[in-house]
Amino acid sequence: MPLRHLSAGLCCALVAALAGCAALPSAGPTTAEVVANESHTAIVSGYVVVDIDARVTSVLSKRGFATLYGMFRDSRRPPDVRIGTGDFVTITIWEAGAGGLFSTASLDRNSPGSRTATIPEQEVSQNGTVQVPYAGRLKLAGLRPADAESLIVESLKGKAIEPQAVVTITKNRNNTVTVTGEVTNGMLAPVSVKGDRVLDVIASAGGLRAPGHEVFVRLSRGEKSANVPFNRLLADARENVYVRPGDVLTVLREPQLFTAFGGTGRNALIPFDAAGMTLEQAIAKAGGLLDYRADSTGVFLLRFEPAPLVAELAPERAGQFETAYVPVVYRLNLRDANSYFMARAFPMRNNDILYVANAPLTEVQKFLSVVGSALAPAAAGAAMYNLAR
Repeated sequence: MPLRHLSAGLCCALVAALAGCAALPSAGPTTAEVVANESHTAIVSGYVVVDIDARVTSVLSKRGFATLYGMFRDSRRPPDVRIGTGDFVTITIWEAGAGGLFSTASLDRNSPGSRTATIPEQEVSQNGTVQVPYAGRLKLAGLRPADAESLIVESLKGKAIEPQAVVTITKNRNNTVTVTGEVTNGMLAPVSVKGDRVLDVIASAGGLRAPGHEVFVRLSRGEKSANVPFNRLLADARENVYVRPGDVLTVLREPQLFTAFGGTGRNALIPFDAAGMTLEQAIAKAGGLLDYRADSTGVFLLRFEPAPLVAELAPERAGQFETAYVPVVYRLNLRDANSYFMARAFPMRNNDILYVANAPLTEVQKFLSVVGSALAPAAAGAAMYNLAR
């Protein structure tokens, strides 16, 4: 009897202690705790809970990201290649007969002699001129090669024998696109007269050094700039826009990751394609919800959002935010079949956190497991005492 009383007393004391203790092992807050801890102050400094529904997905879908096609769509013809300051040119001059300024006389009756002369490569000076023998310094900057040829011929008329000229840009410093980043060879890629697109320029730089699914391409033109996943360039021909002289093309390797915690089949840092992923795909990639543990009404996505966007998602909170970016907890209720369609329309972003809360019954199961483990020695002792009697 004393041992039975001792066991009963120990059991009651343990139950009372654990019933008032909130320190049971847990992967994170329950659904009720997440919602209860939302900030409701006049000036929000904590997080805001937003339920994912058709209106929310519609607002987020209208949040357009800059695309190359939208930012740099240009229906003009490819730019003319013009000679510019700093370019290197080679000039070749022909004459109609031997013995002229740029030709040599024949050495015998069977040889007509040379009728051409090539002026060594020279750089277009800061004032836009180059030296042409017997014509002086001619300003070629701003001219097309064909126009420069006409200027040289006109300057040599009456001096050379029916001259003809060919101007070749050997080093093009002005009609170029700067290519840098995760390409095999960073370079100044010349723009051809037929016109070059983004993929043409990347190919001329030797292609990518990084896996295509981790790469973004940034095109900068003046003060405008836009990023696009490399795979989207391959999938959507409209994104493969024409480049213009002076453009800067930067290839960036930016692996996209999200973190999965809680009642999912996989708690890990999970990569996804730069072209994007939906919340539905993210849940599947994280191993889905654990049937014996997860609370299907407590699927949460955590990220920072711009304050104006949060004000649009939660109009009642407009004017309450004291920071430019607000922590937002998006909540998805998978008990509602319609929420699966919402998850398919909800885009993931880099560094998102996916958290699935434990079901309330899970905490009860943990409690009973702890109680059972604690009472096991006492129960064994009582059994041995009864056998001894």
